Amino acid sequence: MLFPQARHAVEAAAGDTPVQDPGFDVAAARADAQRAALAEPREPVADVRDVDADGVPCRLYVPAAAAPGVVVHLHGGGFVLNDVEVHDNAARRLADRCGLAVLSVDYRRPPEHRFPAAPDDVSTVVGWLDAHADAEGLAGPAYAHGDSAGANLALVAALRHPGRFAALALTYPFLDPHGEGGSYGLEGVGFERGGAEWYWQQYAATPADLDDPDLAPLRSSDARLATLPPTLVTTAEGDPLRDEGELLARRLAELGVEVTATRYLGQVHGFWRHPSVFDAAEPLTRQVAGFLRMHP
Repeated sequence: MLFPQARHAVEAAAGDTPVQDPGFDVAAARADAQRAALAEPREPVADVRDVDADGVPCRLYVPAAAAPGVVVHLHGGGFVLNDVEVHDNAARRLADRCGLAVLSVDYRRPPEHRFPAAPDDVSTVVGWLDAHADAEGLAGPAYAHGDSAGANLALVAALRHPGRFAALALTYPFLDPHGEGGSYGLEGVGFERGGAEWYWQQYAATPADLDDPDLAPLRSSDARLATLPPTLVTTAEGDPLRDEGELLARRLAELGVEVTATRYLGQVHGFWRHPSVFDAAEPLTRQVAGFLRMHP
């Protein structure tokens, strides 16, 4: 099922300490990810600067000859890991391929800041854009994109702010705290049910949060989901999250939302952020860019 690049990546990570292991060190994992990201050559972007969006730190990427508008990018990492530094190159590629400004949001993370801190931060950024887009040179259509947990946050932002986004792109979204999809039975793919459960446990402030539609958007009513803009959902064949993403796409299609869904064969969770490892990463970035630019 897995393509050779994905098999090799899984094998290379086989000795890593699982997040659910009692010895897993969140702070050390965050620091390691930052060091690895900072060691990568940076793709040039015409203008990159840090901005304060009403107290939420963000990084703005503006490519040369940018079209009007902005993509709000929410990074993945199970809500717990990664940040704008780790996603710096991914955001640069997204800006260059889209030809649009990208605003990468450094939302608060658990376990220090549990739900609803992250979606509240994204809502604060949306409000900041409402007030400051013209002054920041970001007037025009707004889009939302996220990968994994970031796709959850992008989806929740669109549900919280109906009509605000012209289009939505969700890369292997992390949506179901109950892990009901059959793809959780996949083996040898480098991401297992135990890890997913651990991330949800860090994110939720109370057990009741696991059924809150702002944490578990698949729990949203049909009426609420029907407010979504045109949506792209991409999944990976060898990903436990595959079925929940595809369930969302099918629900949206039945509700009349303009939705496109693509399953990337042979790929594993996380492949999008690593174009030097996975040949499919760059085509996925270009698919996201093309989809967003289809909805001016």
